[in-house]
Amino acid sequence: MSLPNPAPIVRLIEAFRWSKTMFVAASFGIFDLLPATVADLASRLRVNADALERLLDGNVSLGLLERHGDTFHNLPVADAYLRNSSPDSLAGYILYSDRALYPMWGHLEDAVREGSHRWQQTFGSPGPIFDHFFRTEEAMRSFIMGMHGFGLITSPAVVRAFDLSGFRTIVDLGGATGHLTIAACELYPRMRGIVFDLDRVIPVAREITAQSAAAGRIECVAGDFFTADLPEGDLYAMGRILHDWSRPKIDLLLRRISDRLPEGGGLLLAERLLAEDRTGPLGAAMQSINMLICTEGKERTRSEYTELLLTAGFRDVRTAETGQPLDAILAIK
Repeated sequence: MSLPNPAPIVRLIEAFRWSKTMFVAASFGIFDLLPATVADLASRLRVNADALERLLDGNVSLGLLERHGDTFHNLPVADAYLRNSSPDSLAGYILYSDRALYPMWGHLEDAVREGSHRWQQTFGSPGPIFDHFFRTEEAMRSFIMGMHGFGLITSPAVVRAFDLSGFRTIVDLGGATGHLTIAACELYPRMRGIVFDLDRVIPVAREITAQSAAAGRIECVAGDFFTADLPEGDLYAMGRILHDWSRPKIDLLLRRISDRLPEGGGLLLAERLLAEDRTGPLGAAMQSINMLICTEGKERTRSEYTELLLTAGFRDVRTAETGQPLDAILAIK
């Protein structure tokens, strides 16, 4: 009897090496410095030339760079998503993954034993996790722009998942840079938008929304969605918000939204949907473990989101797979 192919196991053994090879190159800012020779890069970065060459060759093997003699160049995928200066950059999210997620995942065993996040164990801070990312203006901007890069991929698909043309004003709670509001207002020319986030985030939101073709229809308002009066609108939206929180906090937030909405108003959610048996898709299953490590939340199935929304006073809950990292849920009051 022949043994099964061990390739899936070997691939998983080595997978963290692939991630860390890209993470470190991004941390050094290498993708913004190319094209360049090994010698020039080593001198500029003040690193060991032989070690740097191995790192660069590793990124060639990963399909991110190409090599011509001693000179390395970005491939198009790196040029678009790994340069800090690219408008579509995911570099901020990569740095967040390297500096926050990677160390916390090293404590997964303890997270499973205790059923709680690893923030204090890893960084010595009791949390919540967002306090760390907002500790300085630089840290806040890096985190927000990391989420922005991810949002540029997902938000256009989310606002296209349903016909939203009947709504007049979208209020994006915890909207960060406003990428979801921008996508909605650019798709629907009669829609107005409000980006609602913490006071410290609003300057970044205004900077980004000002670049949109729909800038004249987008307003940025400061507030905490758990405690402040919510701006008036007939469509509320939340992208990757509910998966951060425990059931009591979700119930509180959904009830606040439901109470504020007019009859026939809607709530649009952008979240990863787990299959009903909870074994996939792979990205959603891994993200649910990530929520265990980082927050008090988790990923949920369609039926779980439906139950949450019906309990809060919504009806006609619809879900849509977008083909992107985030799926879409629309609930009507």
